[in-house]
Amino acid sequence: MHDTSFIMLDYDALSANIDFIKSHLRPGVKLSSVIKGNAYGHGIREMVPLLQKCGVDHFSVFSAVEAQAVHKITGADCTIMIMGHIHDHDIEWAIKNKIEFFVFDYERGAVAIDIAKKIKQTARIHVELETGFNRTGFNKKDLLKFIKLIKTNKEYLQISGVCTHYAGAESVANFVRVKKQINKYNKLCKLLSDNGLETGLRHTACSAAAMAYPKTQMDMVRIGILQYGFWPSKEILIDHLSKSKNADKQDPLKRVITWSSSVMSLKDVKTGDFIGYGTSFLAHHDMRVAIVPVGYAHGYGRALSNHGRVLVKGNRVGVVGMVNMNMMMIDITGIPEVERGTPVILIGEEDNVTISVASFGEMSNQLNYELLTRLPLDIPRLIK
Repeated sequence: MHDTSFIMLDYDALSANIDFIKSHLRPGVKLSSVIKGNAYGHGIREMVPLLQKCGVDHFSVFSAVEAQAVHKITGADCTIMIMGHIHDHDIEWAIKNKIEFFVFDYERGAVAIDIAKKIKQTARIHVELETGFNRTGFNKKDLLKFIKLIKTNKEYLQISGVCTHYAGAESVANFVRVKKQINKYNKLCKLLSDNGLETGLRHTACSAAAMAYPKTQMDMVRIGILQYGFWPSKEILIDHLSKSKNADKQDPLKRVITWSSSVMSLKDVKTGDFIGYGTSFLAHHDMRVAIVPVGYAHGYGRALSNHGRVLVKGNRVGVVGMVNMNMMMIDITGIPEVERGTPVILIGEEDNVTISVASFGEMSNQLNYELLTRLPLDIPRLIK
């Protein structure tokens, strides 16, 4: 059976991005590849072996479910770190398989110790600190309480790292807030050290922070969007290019993903006729329309109705009418030799014309992160 669309992953692009990232890390800084959200829509199953081939041996995921998916691929060859959700019942599996996980409240820490005692193994944890994001993490009061618990159960807890997350390092508007977070993180780390506890790897930097605030790289960075070939924001790209010594000032990142479909059917529309549901698009001239078997059920958002763009034979053409659940209509008026089966590029490049993920944010209110992670699991991912 043939699917309505497919995703192509470019290994050479990924390898170039990893090399670029490593070239901007300080000596000795470890790279953790963030592959939450099904590897930002690229596919955990497909991306992990490619990243290993690039020399990556540390993976950050959101949940125990994602950790299990990675563990099935890597076994004991890599370090896996759960940054978010892990059900109490899954902690035993994590400890037994040496999966590391964030502890950001007293309750999770206490459960981890109880389970570690029961199975007579050590839980490998990363203590997450609250520095101003106000999402997850220990504030000073709760950290002091947790320190007492750690000190009386040292044989069951190994602090593999101490971490935090910045509230908007991708924007200069958050400069003061980020600086305050750095200072608070350092003070809370000192609190751990003053109580005789090893902090393990100190890590705070996401893609944006690693590029815009090099001092935040510390012992390890958690890199997500950069490795896939996208910048956290235009500000980070502009900041990098302004500092770059390369004369051409070109974007050094390469997009790993290409999302393609094909023309399912063709339709001639007369002047004055509406296209699709309702009356959102009126043909002001005779038009030729192609129907593409991709819609919002496949991750192409309804917000892109009458705004989206795709590539056909190297031409950037518009989505006309409402994006349907499983189909969309595109304007191919004036483009010769379009027929059933003609390729349609939803994300990617053709004949030096590009539809970038960033452009979706310009055409709607979707973030590039949002569009990518909404790509369904069942779209085939192929390796180039």
